[in-house]
Amino acid sequence: MTSKTPLQQSAKPLKLVGFDEEGVALQMGELSELLGYVIKRAQLKVFDDFHRTMAPLQLSPAQFSVLLLLDRNPGRNQTEIANTLGILRPNFVSMLDGLESRDLLTRMRSPNDRRSHVLMLTDKGQATLARAKKLVATRHEARLIELLGPDEHKALLGMMAKIANEF
Repeated sequence: MTSKTPLQQSAKPLKLVGFDEEGVALQMGELSELLGYVIKRAQLKVFDDFHRTMAPLQLSPAQFSVLLLLDRNPGRNQTEIANTLGILRPNFVSMLDGLESRDLLTRMRSPNDRRSHVLMLTDKGQATLARAKKLVATRHEARLIELLGPDEHKALLGMMAKIANEF
């Protein structure tokens, strides 16, 4: 007999609900049983909350991720950062232009490869990231932990990491 994880023990049957224009519930059918669909629905909710949380700083989830990676990996080239985050080059260059125009990061020619640019957070970028991390921890992640509980939050992070790394 296998023992259940805390997430499995507390799991209730999933009931996603959609509504028509008059507020009448729509039958979701098999969509409620498709992991990809449920993950996407959850992602939309989480991103909506993230955008509301970050509104004072005007940072998207992708921009926040770039600042976090640069804080931990200063001087990395833009291709490495884009590839790590799964952002296409044209989209990434446009994002960097915006972050650079806000004086949150700088691009410099790589001393090792003149065709490449290395990225560094500016002082303003570091200060903005510090504020963003505090908002994420005390509001955004705090709401998710309140909803799920610490054990389910940790378990869900592990499951999502497994899918991201191994699927």
